[in-house]
Amino acid sequence: MLSLLRLLCFYALGLGYEKLVRGQDDNPDTGARFLCRSMTVGADTCLVPVVPEPNTAAQEEVLRNTVMQLRETVLQQKETIVNQLGTINELTTKLSLCESASEEGNKNKNNQNTMGDLPRDPNDTIDNLGKTMQSLKDRLENLEQQQQRANMSGALFPSELRDLLQHRLGDLEKQLLSKVNNLEEEKSLLYNETTAHRQKTESTLNSLLTRINELEKGGSGFKSPEQFKLVLPLRTNYLYGRMAKSLPEMYSFTLCMWLRSSAGPGIGTPFSYGVPGQANEIVLMEWGNNPIELLINDKVAQLPLSVRDGRWQHICITWTTRDGLWEAYQDGQKLGAGDNLAPWHRIKPGGAIILGQEQDMVGGRFDATQAFVGELSQVNIWDNVLKPADILTMANCSSYTPGNVVSWLDSDVEVFGGGAAKLPLEICQDRLSETES
Repeated sequence: MLSLLRLLCFYALGLGYEKLVRGQDDNPDTGARFLCRSMTVGADTCLVPVVPEPNTAAQEEVLRNTVMQLRETVLQQKETIVNQLGTINELTTKLSLCESASEEGNKNKNNQNTMGDLPRDPNDTIDNLGKTMQSLKDRLENLEQQQQRANMSGALFPSELRDLLQHRLGDLEKQLLSKVNNLEEEKSLLYNETTAHRQKTESTLNSLLTRINELEKGGSGFKSPEQFKLVLPLRTNYLYGRMAKSLPEMYSFTLCMWLRSSAGPGIGTPFSYGVPGQANEIVLMEWGNNPIELLINDKVAQLPLSVRDGRWQHICITWTTRDGLWEAYQDGQKLGAGDNLAPWHRIKPGGAIILGQEQDMVGGRFDATQAFVGELSQVNIWDNVLKPADILTMANCSSYTPGNVVSWLDSDVEVFGGGAAKLPLEICQDRLSETES
């Protein structure tokens, strides 16, 4: 019986092998295979299925997809690097533009018109720098978003490039902040300069308007309102001139005048300004054999001036409250200077300006021994210290500049006392005649 079973087994295997070789199997190939091996006596069956061979097509598909993903990752990484290089170049260009703008601004400041053009307001430059800084921050945020997207897709963002960009943007931000701070400081300085420029312009315009009004009146009988002289021929306590205007509060001033005197001893008091509580607020006087003295708030400084030669002399006195600095000019030349003359004092407003007398009370109580004897002209006062070049041009008759606080006008000078008078004068012609004689 066992022999019969073995024969049937070999017979079945032989038929299966024949169909496989000839392809005559009616059923489709399922991938099953059979092997023959020796069997022990008493085995129930001799059929053993062969393990199916692995499917290579699926593996190739997986590998192909992996290669495509890697290729896309490499392309994305390359595109990101190109974008970052472009961003770096653009940021470098913007920095160069900022530096060029700053250099151009400095050149414009150095080349500012000396005729008094108003400074330009740098608000637009500050706004542009702020917009540029905001643009750089937006780009940095975009780069960080690209990094996050790259991390999510599995691509590695180059850490060296990121660090370089962050370092570069940090430097740019510091430079821009520094430039903004510098521009803010320049803006503050320009505002102060503009305010001073406007005040000076308004003061000059007011002086010119006053002169124009006097010219339009045309009733003085002089060629121009300033071409006259005040004549005080006697040493008395009732001959003097009074300025119609007073002084404002001042922390510096320049007093200039033409005078001619041969009186002695001492020419007296050509100028005095008194206020309530201080009759000697500003006094210029020479009495006895003493030198000419300048009094401010009753503090005294002796001036190295000599004016008793009977000729026209141009004198200017400057003073500033800072350390009480003063200077004395005669005929355009500085002959003396000093300090500690009523330092940090302010000139009080609302007093009386008297020409030819020294005041012991505001506007009166004159002493005949201190009266001025001679002639005065073009008494002008400024509320600032004039430059030496401006003083020289007035002294050599190159130009005439009226005072911005008190100017020499026929309508502003009142004459008191019989014998005192205002007479026509062309100072430069008179001085030239003196030189020729």
